Formats: sequence, structure tokens, C-alpha cells
Amino acid sequence: MSLKPKYLVSIVGPTAVGKTALCIDLAKALRTEIISADSRQFYKEMSIGTAKPTELELSQVRHHFVDDRSIEVEFSAGKFEKEAMNTISELHKIKETVIMTGGSGLYIDAVLNGFNEMPEIDPEVRQDLNAKFENEGLEALLEELEKVDPKYYETVDKGNPHRVIRGLEVYLSSGEPYSSYRTGRKPNRDFNAIKIGLERPREELYARINQRVDIMMSQGLLDEVTELQDFRDKQALQTVGYKEIFDHLDGVTDLNEAVELIKRNSRRYAKRQMTWFRRDNEIKWFHPDDFQNILEYIKDQMKK
Repeated sequence: MSLKPKYLVSIVGPTAVGKTALCIDLAKALRTEIISADSRQFYKEMSIGTAKPTELELSQVRHHFVDDRSIEVEFSAGKFEKEAMNTISELHKIKETVIMTGGSGLYIDAVLNGFNEMPEIDPEVRQDLNAKFENEGLEALLEELEKVDPKYYETVDKGNPHRVIRGLEVYLSSGEPYSSYRTGRKPNRDFNAIKIGLERPREELYARINQRVDIMMSQGLLDEVTELQDFRDKQALQTVGYKEIFDHLDGVTDLNEAVELIKRNSRRYAKRQMTWFRRDNEIKWFHPDDFQNILEYIKDQMKK
């Protein structure tokens, strides 16, 4: 007797599109659990600015990789791949289907497509790049990255110096572009991937983003970021919603300016997320409110 096939349903889309609510409904319908592939929701100390699922939402369906580690411990996409694969394998022993969701394309890709082993980084290379960032700014690093690794340059979060430096340090340490390490290996997976993307009309999405930022501020984002100042050099905090508040705390902007910058940078981030996900022709796109058609599509793919 042949073993029943297993499925990983990947639900992707830009920030504020509505992934959390839809995935909870799908998980209930499919009687399964959710793997979070959001690179900031891992950390216990970051809640408001990451729009984590609420306590009520978490109580309805079990979520893995939410609030499960401290920001004091670095967690990379490569480490996430290994831990997520172990969790998915354990879940597949008792469940036919597992849902994975998030807006972090690198972490989604790590599970679906795998990574090559990354090279050792020359400490002097890292030191030199950090010094260049301090002295010449992010634009100088982006210009260099575009020359040596145009493929990674197209998809990298251009507002995130850690990601930009990562691409450069891999190239300068190994002589090979970072993009080649990320796409060279296609691992064997013992599940079938069903890929779904969520999208909304631009005006609708941007309105949701703006509203979400206002809600974050009312929930206490300023206090959350203030309490994280000792960790501001961590990669997870070099991101939208946190770096703008740090600038405010440094006296660079007033609070109203900081809030408007969070909204603007969140909209720009959503655009970059869509650019990343649109590369994958296997993703089937839906409006998040189209629950019944999404569920039927998943069941149809499983029958195939």
C-alpha cells in the first residue's frame, strides 16, 4: 500500500494584505496547524511593530515560530529552513496538510527551495563593509551590490543594510554572487507544495497599511521600540516600523514625521514583496476574501 502524499500549502503576500485571518480559517477547514515564516514574528520582544497574531487568533489554531525565541539570539533563513523542515516532518506524521505563511520571501524560499551551504565570511570583509556603510551610507553599498550581483540586487530589501551587506560579504569572501548560493540547490522534499498568493487593489492595500500603522501607534509602538534600544543593532530591528521610531528617539524626526515615514516605507516594502513573489509562476493569486475558491483550489490540487 502506497503512503498518502503530504502537502505544504504556502500562503504569501504583502504586509497587511490579510494573511493571518485567511490562514486561520484555512487551518480550521483543513484541520491543521500554521508555520509562520515571518522573519520578525519569531522574537518575543517584537509584537506591536510586527503585527503578530493576537492572543485570540493564536488560541484558535496552533502557530509555530511565533514568539519562540529572544531577539538576543540571531536566527537566519538557513537555520529557519532546518527547524521548519523538522517541524513540518513531525506534523506530517499526523496531518495530511500543513500551512506555511509569511511575507518574508527569503524564508519561504528557504523551505520550498533550500539553500546551498553558505561560505565562511572573512571578518575583515565584514568590518570593512560596516565601515563603508557608516562613512558612505547605504547608497554606496547598493551601487556596489548592483555591479557584483544584479540578480540579488533586484530582490533585496534596499532599505535594509544588513541584507545588502550580507550579499556583498558573501561575494567578497567567496568570489561567487550571493544569488548563486540561494538558487543552486533544489532539495528533495517529501511533500507537494501548493502555492497561493494574496493580493488586493493597490488603493485598498495602501489604506489597510496606513490604518495598521495608526493602530500600532495606539497600541504602544513607541514604548515597544523605546524598550528595544539596547538591541537596535540587531538585524530584525533594522526594519520598517522600528528604524523610523529609533530616528525619532534620536531627534532626527518628530513623531508625526516618523509615523508618516512608517506608512510610506511600509507601502514601499509591500511593493518589493510583490516583486519578489511575482517571480514564481507557480503561485496562484486570489483576493484574501475569496476563501471558498481558495479552499476549493487547494482541494483540487490535492486531488491531482
